[in-house]
Amino acid sequence: MAFEAELWTNLPQEPAPKLVDKLVDIPASAAPSPSPPLTPPLTPPLPPPPPEPSPEVQQAPPLAPEPKADIALEQQKKRDLLAKQQLEEKARKKAEEKAAEKAADKAEAMAKAKADAKSQAQAETKAEKARKKAEEAQQAAALKQAEDAKKLAKKKQDIQQERADQATAAQLEEQRKQNLARIMGQSAATGGQNAQGTAQTSSGPAQPSAGYGGKVRARVKPNIVFTEDIAGNPTAEVEVRTALDGTVTSQRLIKSSGNKAWDDAVVKAIIRTQVMPRDVDGRVPTPMILEFRPRD
Repeated sequence: MAFEAELWTNLPQEPAPKLVDKLVDIPASAAPSPSPPLTPPLTPPLPPPPPEPSPEVQQAPPLAPEPKADIALEQQKKRDLLAKQQLEEKARKKAEEKAAEKAADKAEAMAKAKADAKSQAQAETKAEKARKKAEEAQQAAALKQAEDAKKLAKKKQDIQQERADQATAAQLEEQRKQNLARIMGQSAATGGQNAQGTAQTSSGPAQPSAGYGGKVRARVKPNIVFTEDIAGNPTAEVEVRTALDGTVTSQRLIKSSGNKAWDDAVVKAIIRTQVMPRDVDGRVPTPMILEFRPRD
């Protein structure tokens, strides 16, 4: 804001000097160059005109004097007001800038907090999904393991039941054959009424051929499972009874080799064999004593 003021001073006015003809010295460098002489005039020159009177200078009327202290005080007040207004304007701008910076910082902090909360929520959601997925995978693995164990147990049970059924069926079949053979033998028996035997005719036990023992061992030996190291070559003797068709009906260890593992392996091998081979005459000797050595 600008202020204008006119100051008038009450000083004595002096009159202007009278107009006086003065000779002005003209420097030689500024003097006109000499012209050639003219022909002298025929008539004498006229006298110069008289000087005109100088006009009187009109003096301005004096103004009423104003007190200098009031003017200086008014100017000081105006300067103080202007300075105060400038300070207030500067303070206002500074306050506005500070408020704007504070608002910007607050908005930035809120945005950052919101972003952090969003990131944390996303991380927690991701971790929760991973945890649920791991739990589902673990539950699925446990369920599959339980199902596999259940299937395996059922399979073992089925195998055991099948073997038991086969053993029962074999026993029933053997009993049926024995009963049939006994009935047929009794129908063609030649003994008297007081005879108590079961054979069709009186005769001794069937004698095997010379190579029948090797034939039996060749049938049984592949079924022997024995991996232990044994000292020497001990002999295990087993009594084997069969049906007419060679089906093994019983086996009994009558002489141990001194090594229980070898004895058990021989007995189990005879059970696995199930049927003994026929001799050259088509019959299967029963009972028969079989000898087995680990190094034969």
